[in-house]
Amino acid sequence: MTDLSADLVRQKLKLRERLRFRRRHFVANLDGMAQLAAFRALPAPLAGLLADHMVIGAYVAWGDEPDILPMVAGVADAGAAALPHHSARVPEMDFRRWRPGESLAKGPWGTQQPADDAPLAAPGIIFCPLVGFDRSGGRIGQGGGHYDRYFAAHPAPLRIGIGWSVQEIDATPRESTDIALDAILTEQEFILCGDRL
Repeated sequence: MTDLSADLVRQKLKLRERLRFRRRHFVANLDGMAQLAAFRALPAPLAGLLADHMVIGAYVAWGDEPDILPMVAGVADAGAAALPHHSARVPEMDFRRWRPGESLAKGPWGTQQPADDAPLAAPGIIFCPLVGFDRSGGRIGQGGGHYDRYFAAHPAPLRIGIGWSVQEIDATPRESTDIALDAILTEQEFILCGDRL
């Protein structure tokens, strides 16, 4: 690891700590109605795309991440939703189909995921949770690189980051392996970051 990449890793670690603290306190101070109202409806540009029966890659919220499963409930009920899946504690992940009511298993990284025998899926849109973001599509995730590796291997799906507005920063430190987002959805706004939407 070069000094530059080691410095970026340190910057990201410090940012993750600060942004997780900020997110935790923001969510703790949201009233129940505000939490229920957040992330319940798809933004208009995405709702139009979903009419084409595209598979959506969603996620099961962990801790104080935004819960988007109610937002994609209609798609999930129709069998067009998929969740991240890890076969083992390896860097790669895939997506497997999931419907509401189907059981979830604890994955090797501690997240809830579909069963190992759930059908593989190729989402056309992927919603990914954020620790931090900037308006040009830079994102800070949990630090494992799972989404970046998936995005690099599967460049076609639209990449939509999901986060609370307090997670925004001016600029995210970026490594060559960091893949930019196409848009970001917060409880306040839908931010377009590129020209794919």
